[in-house]
Amino acid sequence: MDKKTIENCKKGKRRAQLKIYDAYCDAMYAVAFSYMKDAEEAKDIMQEGFLKAFENISGYVGSHSFGAWLKRIIINTCIDRLRKIGLDTISLHDIEEPDNQDVVDDWCVAGDVKVSEVLNQIESLDLKYATVIKLYLIEGYDHAEISQIMCINEATSKTRLRRAKKLVLESFKEDKQ
Repeated sequence: MDKKTIENCKKGKRRAQLKIYDAYCDAMYAVAFSYMKDAEEAKDIMQEGFLKAFENISGYVGSHSFGAWLKRIIINTCIDRLRKIGLDTISLHDIEEPDNQDVVDDWCVAGDVKVSEVLNQIESLDLKYATVIKLYLIEGYDHAEISQIMCINEATSKTRLRRAKKLVLESFKEDKQ
């Protein structure tokens, strides 16, 4: 996004806001839908995220691309909504440190497994595992960032990622049998 459009948006000019919305709405809807799995919910999240972005655009300083800044707002809005519907419930079992006998060190799957199949398996996971694995693998957040976004501790983030990896890998082993 060009600097002039962003500056005009900071001044509250509606045309600049519309230009930004038109440029990013499809991509931000896709991000919201990847977390929410409901078209209407994803649209609501996207709209709410754009409103937050326009209300807080003065906080955009240009250290990252505008799209990345907006995407983070959308993801955080998704996480907030998921938290409201019960994502934040954590069993005591989740807080335990991973035990070494259960660690999955790599992501090796058979060469004939397609990326879409891996993504489908991730989507089939329990929401708390799917969210962590998406934030880690797809969005590139580290465990410290995930713990802040989801209001969980880092050990829980690591445990959920480990369990998600294990579940995904096991699902491909089961398919081969």
